[in-house]
Amino acid sequence: MKFVDEATIDIAAGHGGAGCVSFRREKFIPFGGPNGGDGGRGGSVWAAADVNLNTLIDFRYTRRFEARNGEAGRGSDQFGAAGEDIVLRVPVGTIFSDAETGERLCELLEPDERVLLAKGGDGGFGNLHFKSSTNRAPRQKTPGWPGEARKLKLELRVLADVGLLGMPNAGKSTLIASISNARPKIADYPFTTLHPNLGVVRVGPDQSFVVADVPGLIEGASEGAGLGHQFLRHLQRTELLLHMVDLAPFDGADPVAQARAIVKELKAYDPGLHAKPRWIVLNKLDMVPVEEREARVKDFVRRLRWKGPVFAVSALARDGLDGLVRAAYQHVAAMRRVATEAPDVRFVAAGAPGPMAADTSPASSDAPSGQVTRSRG
Repeated sequence: MKFVDEATIDIAAGHGGAGCVSFRREKFIPFGGPNGGDGGRGGSVWAAADVNLNTLIDFRYTRRFEARNGEAGRGSDQFGAAGEDIVLRVPVGTIFSDAETGERLCELLEPDERVLLAKGGDGGFGNLHFKSSTNRAPRQKTPGWPGEARKLKLELRVLADVGLLGMPNAGKSTLIASISNARPKIADYPFTTLHPNLGVVRVGPDQSFVVADVPGLIEGASEGAGLGHQFLRHLQRTELLLHMVDLAPFDGADPVAQARAIVKELKAYDPGLHAKPRWIVLNKLDMVPVEEREARVKDFVRRLRWKGPVFAVSALARDGLDGLVRAAYQHVAAMRRVATEAPDVRFVAAGAPGPMAADTSPASSDAPSGQVTRSRG
């Protein structure tokens, strides 16, 4: 299946049905009174996070989604039926933004989480609604209210704890295949990886984390060289970046120059991503003679002027991976403990300054107009 991580769609909630003007007319009942019912509510548009999806391919070719209108009211005290809601199923980690203003509306980070994207219009009032002691034969009715319509941009950012970063052929795919259950394509030519790969790393009983492998960067990616920066968004949710460097490149390139090029491209894309914790992983240690390994690693650290953690490994021979995996898990576990203490401010009402309250019912559409609400099914 083709990996698609961006899409633009149009959504429209259903309009409310119109009210009805009707009077009870039966033999021997001269004063039957009004019996025109109200119109039905229009259908709403919801989004739901589905763990079984990993791409936005369903929204590449179908771009418009419309909920049904509510039925009009009828005589004999009959109210119109409500329009059926529609649910857009998206991968976990999808962000919804207004395509015209760029305002971020919501993001789905948990399985089965539901968000109201467009509220259906309320039904109009029939003349039954207007009867009173002084208005016994009302002939008023109101039309249904229109449903909300929006143009949305969908952006998928994979959920991972650790991200792999580096030049093409640095060994990222080999590493993720060695430490996790992922089975990416591995070959001896650049740009083998064309889309992000996720793998679960098992450290011990009830101890695991998710690692993401993205296509390699090259110098000039900010100008569109190679695959550009289009996949770096998938590293923005990670807690730790593993910067992989080929310690023995086949083309004789300088590993220090390659490492600096990656850092430059990272900073050009997003200073916040550049500021994330980043560890250096010197890969392909098996390609360096045993007697030269220590000196080669020290020379790299000295010339790069690196003060952070450094791991010298061989992803192919699986040498040094145990220490790297355990250290990464300890870092991720510490960040998880910090995250549990932070408030959830991901869902914000349009134009509102603070977090929104969770909707108690997935089928409820009573949110105010222009507001995005959530629930968990």
